[in-house]
Formats: sequence, C-alpha cells, structure tokens
Amino acid sequence: MATMNETLAAARGNRRKLGRDLAGLSAILALAVVGYLLFPNNLALLTRMTAIALLVLSLDLVTGYCGVATLGHAALFGTGAYAAGIAAVRFGITDPLLMLVCGIFGGVVAGLLCGVVILRAHGLPQLVLSIALIHLFHEFANKASSWTGGSDGLAGIAPEPLLGLFAFDLWGRTAYVFGIVLLAVVFTILRVVVRSPFGMLCRGIKEDPIRIRAMGASPKVALVKMYMISGAVAGAGGALNAISTQVVGLDSLSFTLSAESLVMLVLGGTGSLFGALTGTIVFMFFEDIVSAANPFHWLTMVGALLIAVVLFAPKGLYGTIAAVATRWREARR
Repeated sequence: MATMNETLAAARGNRRKLGRDLAGLSAILALAVVGYLLFPNNLALLTRMTAIALLVLSLDLVTGYCGVATLGHAALFGTGAYAAGIAAVRFGITDPLLMLVCGIFGGVVAGLLCGVVILRAHGLPQLVLSIALIHLFHEFANKASSWTGGSDGLAGIAPEPLLGLFAFDLWGRTAYVFGIVLLAVVFTILRVVVRSPFGMLCRGIKEDPIRIRAMGASPKVALVKMYMISGAVAGAGGALNAISTQVVGLDSLSFTLSAESLVMLVLGGTGSLFGALTGTIVFMFFEDIVSAANPFHWLTMVGALLIAVVLFAPKGLYGTIAAVATRWREARR
C-alpha cells in the first residue's frame, strides 16, 4: 500500500514538473510572439536580449545551483562569440549551425579552463580569481588582434542563409527566430539537467559539500562538469550574438557584462531558470526605456530599482512571486 502511494505521489510530481516545463516553453514562445508584434522594428534588441538570457542562464547554473561566486562569466560568452566569428572570418565556416557549434565548443573550453582555476579557491578569493580571469581574457583578445581584430572588433562575419533557405535580413527576423528556437531548446535541456541526479548532486554541493564528499562523490569534479555545461550555454549565446550582429567586439569579454549578468540573475532570482529569464527581460527592457527617457541619469534609476528589489524582494522578482503563490495555494487547502 505504501509503495503504491509513493508511486502515485511520484507520478503526480512528474506531472507537475512536466506542466511547469510546458508552461515555461509556452511562456517563452508567447513572449516571443508578443515581442515580434509589438517591436517589429527593434528585433535587434530582442535578439540581443535572447543572447544575454543564455548568458544569465549559464551563470545561474554555477552560481544559483552550485553556489560558485563569479564576476567573470562573460569570459565564456565572449569566447563563444569569438570562436564563431573567427570560424567565419578566418576559416570560411559561415553556416550558422556550424558557427553555433564552434561557439559552443569555445564556451566549453573556456568553461573548463575557468572552472579549474576558480574552483581552486572559495569565497572572496574565488571572486577575485574570476575578476582576474575576465581581465586576462579581455587583454588576450585585445593583443591577439591578427585573429580577433583587437580594439576595432572582428568584422566581416557574413553567415549563410539558415538551412540554406532563410537569409539573415536587415530587419533581423531570421536572427530573432533562430535565437528564440535556440533559447527554447536550451531551456528544455537545462530543465532536464537541473532535475537530474547530477543536478541534485550540484545542489547538494552548494548546501553541504562536506557531506557530499563523505558520501563518496567528488564536489570539484561535479562542479567542473557543470562549469563546462555552463560554458556550452554561454558559448551558444555568444555565437548567437556574433551571428546576429555580424561583429564581435571586446565588450563581449568585459567585466561590465559579467557584472550586469549577475545583476540580472539576482533581480530575477537565483537557483531558478525562470528567475534568470525574468531578470534578463526586466533589466534589459527597463534599461532600454529609462536610458532613452533620461540619457544622463538612467543609471541612477536602474540602481534604485535594484536596491528596491534587494530590500523588498530578496528572493528576486520571480522567486518572490513564486513564494507568494505557494503560500496562497497552501492557504487554500
């Protein structure tokens, strides 16, 4: 009898998880359609938002789920962007899907390198190492100007039509649809990853690494693997940015981008893929609207928003709304 009850409870739990996954995909597609209809002349911003969303999702994997402090995550994003750009400009690989593969590979390599270095420390030293790494990546890209274009950027990226049918037009329609499909696929894969035994292991490492080590698992190996997965996601975002803008600049390897991605994650809520997406959308839309309305003092308003969220919604926007909804459902029972 107890086994049957446990089986039924597990089945109900799986149905709820599947429902949340479908709801998440539906929300992504619905917002994509709404964005296309409301901002048909500003698809470049929406595509950029999609690429940054992949960066923030990748950051959530190592910070939100694993508890790794980092302010240098743009190193993975920028490496993916440069890998895709160099493949196109220097080696003639202009198929968008192959460029995406190159970006993912570059992100994985950067994730492995950063993971091995950053995970040698804990706490504040870990944060300092991440800052040092993003500056090293930035300076390396600047000095390797024969490959990266240096401070002038890597221009001349001309991707072929997607699947040989859909050209990357001036209005950015193809790039936008490509980005949304990529985001939906990555989101689905990450939902599986974070719920898998490996994902649960990484959450356990965040909560109590000593106990995980006592159980026979290796926290460092697991975290390096997650860093590589994170690098793949960030590299995909960087490749999307290179394909859509057809240029890669040093700003893709900037400390500012790393810090902003962390701000977006905290704004939406750490430890939640939905929170990462929410924070990216809210921050980038707010930044675009406020900077257009007040070009001189928009950073003040952005800072005020962040202070308000941290003080009154410490779990982030999505985390706070989810907590309130959970309490409301429990109160109705």
